[in-house]
Amino acid sequence: MIRVLVADDEPLIRAGIRMILTSADDIEVVAEAADGREAVELALRHRLDVALLDIQMPVLDGLSALAELGRTAPGVRALILTTFGERDNVLRALRHGGAGFLLKDSAPGELIAAVRAAAAGDAYLSPAATRHVADSLAAGPAASRSEEARRRVAVLSEREREVLALLGEGLSNADAGRRIHMSEATVKTYVSRILAKLGCENRVRAALLARDAGLGV
Repeated sequence: MIRVLVADDEPLIRAGIRMILTSADDIEVVAEAADGREAVELALRHRLDVALLDIQMPVLDGLSALAELGRTAPGVRALILTTFGERDNVLRALRHGGAGFLLKDSAPGELIAAVRAAAAGDAYLSPAATRHVADSLAAGPAASRSEEARRRVAVLSEREREVLALLGEGLSNADAGRRIHMSEATVKTYVSRILAKLGCENRVRAALLARDAGLGV
């Protein structure tokens, strides 16, 4: 059973998230918090697998709570939930060890998939967030970026480039697997191998590289 903390300052939002998550037979919401400080305290009190943190909360915001959890409860995988998809927020979440970034208008199934992915030790980024960040991170002359990206992806096998192209579209492991008729676990293995070969620290950087290289475009 995946044990989850839900932190959001709006009671109706918390109730809605609880209803969605508890509809899955492998997820249990064991605690709720109305601010980031309370979320950190509850995370230390309960045996948690995943903390779902709203980005805008009083006392301590979600990103600050994420950073504190990284110091005090490193075993807890934290997902950031927000209505905002700004680049800086996503990058801060990744830098502080966040397990994912999910927009509040995501489908219920995506929320459940994100919690499961985080609990399994995988990183999850909303496809919308991935596409947004990949677009906004691009900097420098397009020609030089493309040339460098094509050089880097040349080390990948054809199948690895196919998987990388799907990361560039912002697809989750499960969605990518369905697209190319591959199990989610196999896609996860490919993603880990791709990140290692490319020297990318996360899926967003790999997605950006895929776009610069013209994969799947």
